[in-house]
Amino acid sequence: MKNLPTLPTGDSSFENIRLNGDLYVDKTRKISQMVRDGKYYFLSRPRRFGKSLMVSTLKCLFEGREELFEGLWIKNQENNDNKEENVKWEWKRHPVIALDFNQISHQTPEILVQGLSSALNSIGGEFGIELKETLLKEQFKELIKALNKKTKMPVVILIDEYDKPLIDHLGKGEEVLKIAKKNRDILKDFFGVIKGVEVTPITRFVFITGVSKFSQVSIFSELNNLTDLTMLPLYSDMLGYTMEEVDLYFTPYVAQMANRTDNSENEPAKVMDALINHYNGYRFSERDVKVFNPYSFMSALKHMLIEHYWFETGTPSFLINLIKEQKWYPPAIENIQATKSLFSVYDLDRLQLEALLFQTGYITIKNIRGMLYTFDYPNQEVKTAFLENLFFSYTENYREGSQFALLCEYLELQEFDNFIETMKAIYASIPNILESNRDEAYFHTIFYLMVSASGVRANSEVLTCKGRIDLVVEFNDKIYIIEFKCNQSSDTAINQIREKKYADSYQQRGKDIHLIGINFDTGERNISDWKHELSLTNELLKTL
Repeated sequence: MKNLPTLPTGDSSFENIRLNGDLYVDKTRKISQMVRDGKYYFLSRPRRFGKSLMVSTLKCLFEGREELFEGLWIKNQENNDNKEENVKWEWKRHPVIALDFNQISHQTPEILVQGLSSALNSIGGEFGIELKETLLKEQFKELIKALNKKTKMPVVILIDEYDKPLIDHLGKGEEVLKIAKKNRDILKDFFGVIKGVEVTPITRFVFITGVSKFSQVSIFSELNNLTDLTMLPLYSDMLGYTMEEVDLYFTPYVAQMANRTDNSENEPAKVMDALINHYNGYRFSERDVKVFNPYSFMSALKHMLIEHYWFETGTPSFLINLIKEQKWYPPAIENIQATKSLFSVYDLDRLQLEALLFQTGYITIKNIRGMLYTFDYPNQEVKTAFLENLFFSYTENYREGSQFALLCEYLELQEFDNFIETMKAIYASIPNILESNRDEAYFHTIFYLMVSASGVRANSEVLTCKGRIDLVVEFNDKIYIIEFKCNQSSDTAINQIREKKYADSYQQRGKDIHLIGINFDTGERNISDWKHELSLTNELLKTL
């Protein structure tokens, strides 16, 4: 197989990617439409989802770097059949103010002010402009006006990860939260410049990205003409890769990954299925279009190995702390339901876990019914890695519990004795950690976290017409329906599965259906007895 373009997993510079001949998934058609339709935009997406590359692409476009766009849609619009889109890009050089809050220090409010001031002065210096104002807000306004006056062109403002000075101070206690609130007030004053009567007429385009949409920041509360792209159907696939884009750009890389595994001719399809399961699944609007996490997907193809790449770039300690502080029942995360107003914006004074989980990318839209949105983990990478971290947090990082990694293999091989003995060993090793009583919810939580973190496709609290199944675990050839009881018996658990006909909805999948009943002894803080059966209904179907 010929050498393929490099996959730029660690590079968010459009200029570097194009000059190096690296792979670039062409998003310029969406960019062209966005610029054609408006002037002020905000886009929220999880970290490592391509926001910085989008900002870099916009910077090169507005700087008139025409040579970098050879072969891309925006440079070849004349070949497009849709005449409404054929608005030729004017390759004029605009002055661009690009602020990347990943690169601006913000440990304290004072440092944030200094960092912003330094960034503004640096941009001014690139154009030979010396800022005379001393106040931050006035410096920003002075820079915009000076750039317009010097270049005789309207100014483009690109702001990447605007909320970094806020998010980095969450989940670290009340004192640190005060820093976030003071930083918010600084940003509110700073961004207020964009809507000023002196600035608006000399502004060509404004694009702001972030992970979250915080209320009480002026870009949202006062900039009335700001278009929030975050959940607009038309732009739901502006970042991330659709299945169509994967087929168009990445098919040779999938084949290369399959060849390295040195297996059967059907391996590319199997590799693709694994990539879909681990990295696809993000949905950001009413439009039912799912996208791959671009960083993880490209990393897996580059290294030819399926791992938790996105999760390794930063653990969500503030989310885990919030789950514990608010005493959330972790299995319930799979089927969170909320209206749009509850999860689309949040306030530092009243943190909503639903909003945090969605905006940071740990859950995504699963279904929409009227005004009610249902959420779930987007893919196996996020679910496994997140629940592993949550498990260790719940067990005070008691790493001897790491034998949970074998649980998936035991279930797949139907080694039930090993599975239960490992479970019992882990329960026995966990210190006295949770404030709540050791009731069914406690045992269910730990069991669910252990099994899910082992890499199993597990779903908790699965609703049926007769009730809720405690846990469903699914493999390619088998399904486990698991019911928990406390201070009763495993027979009682099995009987409930049968009486409520939990297996019925799985009969048509062509898989073996296993029933497992587990009883916990609250005094012993462990499994007291368990029982396994193969679904009788399933066995009868095989004899027909």
